[in-house]
Amino acid sequence: MALSAARDLLIESGPQAVTLKAVAGRIGRTHANLLHHFGSASGLQKALAAYLSAEVCGMISQAIMKSRTGEGSVRDIVDLTFDAFDKQGAAALWSWMMLTGNEDALDPIVDAIHALVDDIGENGHQDHEMHEDTHTLVLMALGDALIGERLSDSLDLSRNIARDMAEQQLQMALDRWKKEHDE
Repeated sequence: MALSAARDLLIESGPQAVTLKAVAGRIGRTHANLLHHFGSASGLQKALAAYLSAEVCGMISQAIMKSRTGEGSVRDIVDLTFDAFDKQGAAALWSWMMLTGNEDALDPIVDAIHALVDDIGENGHQDHEMHEDTHTLVLMALGDALIGERLSDSLDLSRNIARDMAEQQLQMALDRWKKEHDE
């Protein structure tokens, strides 16, 4: 309940609103209850990062498997990734944690992405192309969430330019994967 409430606060009001007191108020508990469970606001943020990562990586994994079989599209993967950073607040949470010196709270996110890539990659950790594609997609989604709207406006580009470019890159990767598996 606490992590769901924290996610809602993150989306509604930004990372600065995700405090032990605010989350406790949302779920009808005391600050002390959450302090006992998470240890600190930093602990709550780290747990929230892990919670969001598991949720998003699960959806992305399913979308990747569907795209490989033709049931889903590469755009589904791109949109899930970009939305995780933008609409679901992952970019704001990452930035907030970095600015407040809580960099170890990023570990669950990075670890979840690494595990996802190893799970869906052809040779686990050895699938270098999958690592490169994922790296680029995550950086594009993170950057787009932070400055994409203002930058695309200032350059008189479509708001979806980064998503479109990410889709093209992933489509090439999927085509390469399908070609390797047809042979």
